[in-house]
Amino acid sequence: MDNSLPPADELVLVDRELARLDARRSQLLARRAWLLRVLYAPASSAPGPFPSAPGARPTPSGPRPPVADSTPRSAQNVLLTLGGTLLTIAAIAFTLVSWGSMGIGGRSVVLFVVTSAALAAPVALLRRSLVSTAESVAALGLVLMVLDAYALHRVALPETDGLGYAAVAAAVLAGAWTAYGSALSRLRIPLPVAVVAGQLPLPLGVLAAGGGPTVFAWAALGTAAADGAVILWARPAAVRITAAVGATALGGWALLTGGWLSLASPWSGAPLLLAAAALTLYAAWRLPTVAVAASVLAGLATVAAAGGLLRPAVPTDWTVPVYVLCGLALASMWRLSPAMAGDGAAEEAGRRLPGGVRLGLAGAGAGVAALGVVWALPPVAVGLLGPPARTTEVWSGEHAGRALTSYPGTAVLVLAVAAAVLAAVPRLWARCGALALVWALLTALPVSLGLPYAATLALQLLTTAAALAYAVRPGPLTRGLRRPAPAEGPATPEPATTAPAAAGAPWGAWAPSRPRPQAPTEPGTVLGWIAYAGGLASALSAVALALDVREATFTALGALLALLVGVAVLGAGARRVVAACAAVLTATGLVVAVAAAGGFEDHWTALALLLVPAATAAIGAKARPVALPVEITGAVVALPAFALAAARPAFLALALALGGVIAAATAVRPERRRFASWTAAVLFLLATWVRLAVWGVTTPEAYTLPVTVPALVVGFLRRRRDREASSWTAYGPGLAATLLPSLVAAWTDPEWPRPLALGVAALVVTLLGARFRLQALLVLGGSVLALDGLHELAPYVVQAVGALPRWLPPALAGLLLLAVGATYEQRLRDARRLRDRVARMR
Repeated sequence: MDNSLPPADELVLVDRELARLDARRSQLLARRAWLLRVLYAPASSAPGPFPSAPGARPTPSGPRPPVADSTPRSAQNVLLTLGGTLLTIAAIAFTLVSWGSMGIGGRSVVLFVVTSAALAAPVALLRRSLVSTAESVAALGLVLMVLDAYALHRVALPETDGLGYAAVAAAVLAGAWTAYGSALSRLRIPLPVAVVAGQLPLPLGVLAAGGGPTVFAWAALGTAAADGAVILWARPAAVRITAAVGATALGGWALLTGGWLSLASPWSGAPLLLAAAALTLYAAWRLPTVAVAASVLAGLATVAAAGGLLRPAVPTDWTVPVYVLCGLALASMWRLSPAMAGDGAAEEAGRRLPGGVRLGLAGAGAGVAALGVVWALPPVAVGLLGPPARTTEVWSGEHAGRALTSYPGTAVLVLAVAAAVLAAVPRLWARCGALALVWALLTALPVSLGLPYAATLALQLLTTAAALAYAVRPGPLTRGLRRPAPAEGPATPEPATTAPAAAGAPWGAWAPSRPRPQAPTEPGTVLGWIAYAGGLASALSAVALALDVREATFTALGALLALLVGVAVLGAGARRVVAACAAVLTATGLVVAVAAAGGFEDHWTALALLLVPAATAAIGAKARPVALPVEITGAVVALPAFALAAARPAFLALALALGGVIAAATAVRPERRRFASWTAAVLFLLATWVRLAVWGVTTPEAYTLPVTVPALVVGFLRRRRDREASSWTAYGPGLAATLLPSLVAAWTDPEWPRPLALGVAALVVTLLGARFRLQALLVLGGSVLALDGLHELAPYVVQAVGALPRWLPPALAGLLLLAVGATYEQRLRDARRLRDRVARMR
């Protein structure tokens, strides 16, 4: 459409387009109806050709087509399938049950006549285009041929070996069915059935000859090769699919047998594996759709064959490295791509080798190498998780005199080779894997080589230092990497920069805008995070290992504190924040270690731990980028300090007070004032309560009034600044902090001073609420006053009720209900007026 047209002209164009679309839809609906009549109408009333125009006349039809099978096809196929199945069952029953009641001549005549009729009938049926009926009769004929072969063995050749006869019969039937299916090409059953029969001669012949697993595997491989030829050169899809299933089953059996033989008898399994690999590779070359999967199987077979031949010549510990080296040699096939080839011969080979084959072979080799890396991971797990999993006491020194559990040293070799190979690949994922493998190598080295305690701890600290240093400044692994291109992000609608060409064109304002590119991920960032995670993991393992010896503990914690502080100073972003928080925790460990070495009791250790939040509060005032997380970590450290001091209430009160001092000092800073001031108030209040408990004070008002008084002052000041503030927000918490605990104490107090004082206070609060129209004061004061008065009058009420006759209380209750019911509407209006009045209060 032309957006520059006036609205009237544009409306004419729109109406014209809609009319054209309606005409086209009507034409397509008519065509659909004609096609349905062609498909489902009987032959005698077959419609003529579809008219080319709405007013065209149908042309006279040609010669009437031959009579077709009954329709619809679904019902026809069901009937034919049932009929063929019943005939097959009858033939089997006749052969197995009624065969013995006839002589040799009668048997031969019956079999010959029935089989010949079943095989000849499809010829006449196909001439009349009864294809489905011909398929059913042909299937019956094929089953009769199998029964003929069985009957021939039972009558004429009973002494013949069953497996040998079955192999010959399968071969004869496969040839006969192939010829029959080729002659009657319109039948779809004979050729696939011939392929199925062709799977049996060689394997059955080997079993009949007494061949072992190796010979049977060769027979299966030969049959799979024949199936491959059928797949490559046969035309019917059903034949190719059947041959593919047979080739997969028999070829898989041959590969599994070859893999088992490569472990038990390498010189018997290697030729089988190499032959299977050659056939599979040829199939991958000729069939691009299965090139990758077939090449993977070929590559695995080749590695298994080569590794099986080399395995007996090396020690047991070198078995896995041998397979890994074979896999890496195969994985180097990716370098034959034209983009990666360096010399002319390699470049020419890369052009000749299909991409799917190259990818499959390289993937198979990489998979074998990955399995080797998995085999080498247990020493990594022991080196990393072994120290934290120990159950001995701290500083027991039990593990300092001996090495960790020893593993084969070749595990380290596998990790080193895999890391070197990945480092040579100019891809980010490969460099990330190389960096992770280098860290795993350093972690597994003490376990694989059985290093002593001191060397193990030193190596873990060096690994931590190297990883953290690399996280701050990513090193040579980033060289040679191409910077990723900006990723196309989702298109976001933006305001149109140009005005619509014509007024009233609504789609002009919705012109699509270019998608905004997303910032690519820097390789150094990804590598830095991987190194950072490895460094922190090594740090935790080193600390756990250092806990065996007192001097080692101080050395490890001091070194880690220096490293983490360095990362917090030199690093950037989230890594800097994590390092700062980890440094706080490391400093906490040093404080605990010093207290333990000095023999401090728990309450003195608690006071020492408060040095950590004090230091973080001081650091937070200057180190702005990491101030908040550092201060939060320091505050978290204060919690175990309070827990350690809980056994001595006097020291707990002191610890809480010191915590309040730290929070109050932090509240001096404007950005921390709100949260730190409330924290300081809470800590001071808790310290006061604990001190009162130490002094044996049991009066609840001594605990609640220190909360109520400042809370009411703060609420009063807030109401002066904001007249719209609710009285529940301003005065509710403060009043509830004293009135409710005092009410509970008054109900359990047998003396009169506390209820009297509480009633007076509640009365004053209620009157103030009524005078200044404050809802919180009126509701809380009135409720407490009523409950307090009920508590005081309850004994007299009980005494009076006890003196009355038993029938009087129910009677009074009934009269009260009647009175309320009679004046229900008035009472309801009174209650609503009271509710509205209270609701209008602030």
